[in-house]
Amino acid sequence: MQNRLLFLGPPGAGKGTQAELLCNDHGLLHLSTGELLREEVSAGTDLGKEAELIMNRGELVSDDIVLSIVKKRLSNCSQGWLLDGFPRNLAQAQLLGELLEKIVQPIKAVLLIEIDDETLTDRLLSRGRKDDNAEVIRNRLSIYREKTAPLINFYQNLGILRSVEGCGNIKDVKSRIRNALN
Repeated sequence: MQNRLLFLGPPGAGKGTQAELLCNDHGLLHLSTGELLREEVSAGTDLGKEAELIMNRGELVSDDIVLSIVKKRLSNCSQGWLLDGFPRNLAQAQLLGELLEKIVQPIKAVLLIEIDDETLTDRLLSRGRKDDNAEVIRNRLSIYREKTAPLINFYQNLGILRSVEGCGNIKDVKSRIRNALN
């Protein structure tokens, strides 16, 4: 199985859940930028306060902030890893590519979890997070389509994109992901 991975997909597609399962099963470092940012918010750091204001509007945290978190974590990583929630746009993908080239840890595979908007909205609303309400969700999906979806073609052109259907129960999606990555 591939050991340097990136998960793509809209918010609510199940990236975090599936990333955690895969990382636990294969000893990979799970880097969820959303979770890392929420940890900063919970800790009340200056970075967390800044990120909270941005996330509560449904907007994306700056490239510099996220890239510095990712760089710090990957520079000390001797095992495989899985990035979840970064990059979110082509500029970030290029910056990430440069970083990974410098530390000699190129992405081996990008997995796209595909799912319809209605299922996504239902999932996000059921999570009960403070930053998940109908207006914010619509904004997040709009931003995803505008900024993140172009990454699909970017990684497809690099020949490392694989897609799976994200609807269904966790076990079925997990099985589809393992098949796609082997």
